[in-house]
Amino acid sequence: MATITRVQPRVLVRASGGPRYAVALAVDALGTGLLRPFLLLYGVTVLRLSAPVTGTAMTVGIVTGLVCMPAVGRWLDRGARSTVVAASMLVRVLGVALLLAAPAGHVWLFATAALFLGIGNQAWPTAHAALVATVAHGRERDTALAGARALRNAALGVGALLATACLAGGTTALRALAAVTALAYLAAAALAWSVHVHAHPAEAAPAKDRDDEPAPRMLALLAANVIYVFCLNVPEIALPLVLVTQLHASPVWSAAVFVANTVLVVTLQVPVTVLMSRFSRRTVLALSGVVLTASYLGFLAATSLGHGWSTPAIAMVSVVCTIGEIIYAGSATALVTAVAPAHVMGRALARFQLSTGFGLAVSPAVITTLAPHGPAALWGSLAAATLLSAFAVATEKDQETPLSGCCNRERAGL
Repeated sequence: MATITRVQPRVLVRASGGPRYAVALAVDALGTGLLRPFLLLYGVTVLRLSAPVTGTAMTVGIVTGLVCMPAVGRWLDRGARSTVVAASMLVRVLGVALLLAAPAGHVWLFATAALFLGIGNQAWPTAHAALVATVAHGRERDTALAGARALRNAALGVGALLATACLAGGTTALRALAAVTALAYLAAAALAWSVHVHAHPAEAAPAKDRDDEPAPRMLALLAANVIYVFCLNVPEIALPLVLVTQLHASPVWSAAVFVANTVLVVTLQVPVTVLMSRFSRRTVLALSGVVLTASYLGFLAATSLGHGWSTPAIAMVSVVCTIGEIIYAGSATALVTAVAPAHVMGRALARFQLSTGFGLAVSPAVITTLAPHGPAALWGSLAAATLLSAFAVATEKDQETPLSGCCNRERAGL
């Protein structure tokens, strides 16, 4: 099993798709950071829609966007790579254009804009992972995926900070942010398309086999992933809910936890992924579930410490939760790209994104439903479900699939 002992920035950029593609990722994430945190505010403030209507339209857009994933997977399996990445960005340009064109009170245009934004946001991770899997192999691919995540989180944070600074300008500033976001997506799409990355699935299997052979089922992995992705909403939803509404702590604590999460992901995603490369991907993914379980139990213990101690204890445990998130993010997609044969990689990644999108869609409702029933209901349930998921990942057997070339060499390091 190959391991990576140190990171060379030039090699990492090349494995991630090259300098132009890295710039495209940063520009795209910057645009997303400008708009995504304030899309609800745009609907309420600029379009004068009610908060429940705006939130429902956004949720429907995200969930409906998942419907396009099978088509995206098949498109990728025909060999497209950078074209699909660029398309996911151009779809979001259309979504932002509809936002700018929507008159006040027009909920259907807002819902359609949310749909196009949802399609782009769901298609991008799959297309990006397929592109990286085409230009990089083995553990170099894992590190490239980790590097892209770190870069994206950094640009998202910068975009969100810039947007926050502009909020004092009111509705005019929000419209300007939307316009800048559209330009960012357009520039990113042009840069992504210009790298001209295309796979050659015909080299991996005959055309008839490519059309007939299904992607690996990975049932345990996909089911576990639905639970694993709850960790991504812990710093954004669960902890603010507990800190502010139950412990009556200052909102500053929630903001500090979120900032710490972002900083840790940006700085540690690549080093931790490299460190974990000495173990199999499946083992690392199972380990991430154990770490996340420990953090959820830590949150449960922290809430019982009493006034004055619970809040700082939760902030400290959140670091453990972020480490679990980093280990999970560095191994989950990498495992899928290693398990899936080259000619069904797109469909396998699309299925994985479906499980991710579903988990992200339902987790806010689950968290907000469990939280009022007490810490044991929230953190105990999350801990039990995550530990069970880690066990399922560890015990699932990879399908024996005929792979070619580099893919055969990689299976030893699954």
